Amino acid sequence: MNCVNDPSDNRVMDRVREGELGALAELFERHHRPLFRYFVHLGGGRETSEDLVQEVFVRILKYRATFLPGADFAPWMYQIARNTHTDAMRKRRFEVIPGGANPVIDDAPSGEPLAEERIGRRQETALLRRALDALPDDKREILVLSRFQNLKYEQIAALLGCEVNAVKVRVFRAVRALGQEYERLVQQRAYGA
Repeated sequence: MNCVNDPSDNRVMDRVREGELGALAELFERHHRPLFRYFVHLGGGRETSEDLVQEVFVRILKYRATFLPGADFAPWMYQIARNTHTDAMRKRRFEVIPGGANPVIDDAPSGEPLAEERIGRRQETALLRRALDALPDDKREILVLSRFQNLKYEQIAALLGCEVNAVKVRVFRAVRALGQEYERLVQQRAYGA
């Protein structure tokens, strides 16, 4: 399930805010996978992303009183996720990750394509992942929020504290930068550089 505005999430979070802490399990079930993908797409490894998801839900519980009646849950949750990610990156600033590789989440296709097609798709996915990883953090994040997490521009604007038109411009620029980086990597692979 992608994290788009779901009124039932808002109602469940209202219950959590009012002290029904067991209701947080329902939100966890709905959102832990999309949050995990969010952190992986931001460049985290599997273990780090799992830890960050757990931390987000700890913070949701801790800061439940800040969820205002009538607010949308998804942007509020992603603000907590952004803060959690930023805090973790500050703590890890001086750590070196051997190899620098990030795992790619395997979303297996429904049909069984030929082996050559699967290899070609994996190579394209790996190139796209490398292109995404090469983008500056702000461009990568806006793409992850809009394309992978399927947040609406209005939700992203609320999350980033800017106008909807600014989000549209940022997404456009990020997509263009991703395309340029992808093409650069394709050319680099084609010429063996």
